[in-house]
Amino acid sequence: MTSRSRAQLFCLLILGFLMTAAIAQAQERPPIREQISKAYGIDSFRQVDQLRFTFNAEGAIKVSRAWLWDPKTDRVSYDGPEKSGKPVKLTYLRSQINSQPAIVKEEIDPAFINDKYWLLFPLQLSWDTSAKVEDNGPHKLPVGKGSARRVVVTYPASGGYTPGDSYELFVGADNRIQEWIFHRGGTAKPTTVSSWVDYKNAGPLLISQDHRGTYEGKPLRIFFTEVAVKLAGSGNWLNAK
Repeated sequence: MTSRSRAQLFCLLILGFLMTAAIAQAQERPPIREQISKAYGIDSFRQVDQLRFTFNAEGAIKVSRAWLWDPKTDRVSYDGPEKSGKPVKLTYLRSQINSQPAIVKEEIDPAFINDKYWLLFPLQLSWDTSAKVEDNGPHKLPVGKGSARRVVVTYPASGGYTPGDSYELFVGADNRIQEWIFHRGGTAKPTTVSSWVDYKNAGPLLISQDHRGTYEGKPLRIFFTEVAVKLAGSGNWLNAK
């Protein structure tokens, strides 16, 4: 084999390797995953120094919880009730969760993760690389009229506060979630079915502030108030509007 032939063979081998790697990466992280995250501002999230929001639930669940989160340090401040209804105010670092009191580990931090997922689930799609994402194409909306792309998100059977969770996202042409179905622990029967409406911009982030539907078959509304971000280099809060 001539030197030229060996060089050509080497180039073909490298090209084949790169193509295989690209295909594998595409299969692992489908385009819709990034398309949704980008539509909600993932590319600008690094600018966010602080995020505040109040999670509210009415109907099957009734609660109001106020949060202040510093994403870069994972510092969380909470103002709201504990399970008994007694008001609580506290601050903790999620990196030190194992050394926190039981109320933080068993009540407050699980509540923070729940509320943050409702607020920022489209960004979690990019952050949670262990989750499997499947684009199933057009499907009828579970509640509203018409159809949208059905994107199924499945979490691993171990790890996290509720392992095995799965979600059915119904995504419009603008890559915004219109409705979703949540299956706690991957159960066949839906846990929550709800809309994603009242979209507002908090700085570079796109936020759905209102979700109406059902929880275990009973009416439920999840909505956010006092949503705002503080960007790096600025001392001002940018309210969702």
